[in-house]
Amino acid sequence: MKKIKFTLLFLLVTVVTFAQESPRKKATGKIGETAIAIDYGSPSVKGRTIWGGLEKYGKVWRAGANENTTFSFDKEVTIGGTSIPAGKYGFFIIPNENEDWVLILNKKNDGWGAFSYNKKEDIVRLNVTPKFVDTNQETLAYSIVENGVQLAWGKMRIILPVD
Repeated sequence: MKKIKFTLLFLLVTVVTFAQESPRKKATGKIGETAIAIDYGSPSVKGRTIWGGLEKYGKVWRAGANENTTFSFDKEVTIGGTSIPAGKYGFFIIPNENEDWVLILNKKNDGWGAFSYNKKEDIVRLNVTPKFVDTNQETLAYSIVENGVQLAWGKMRIILPVD
């Protein structure tokens, strides 16, 4: 009985510890008349190599920590020439070492990580060139900017264009 209690206590402490390391955050704003809300887990760099290290090149990433990152639009938007109906979508990224990165909106918006990602549920895929800067963004951050949604983490910045 003591072993079971100890195991349960250990699991509880582990879950709480990980949850505290990557807090859930929200970014909200408007592009034109469209309200946008982004819900994401915000991990820290903590001296780690992010791109090609923690987040492998060529692999689908949930674009945040823990539960999937989600984008919600209250009106129809256009991304990469594709009309996206109002709604809530999962957001994924495929980082690539020497080529454009693939930004993905997917119908699945309630997964954990990229484990249940299914390419057949993609609503749009867009190739975008990331920008690398000298300034380090310690915690992953999303922001609504004039021409889209910006993601900043480590020294990488990338914008998903939204019209």
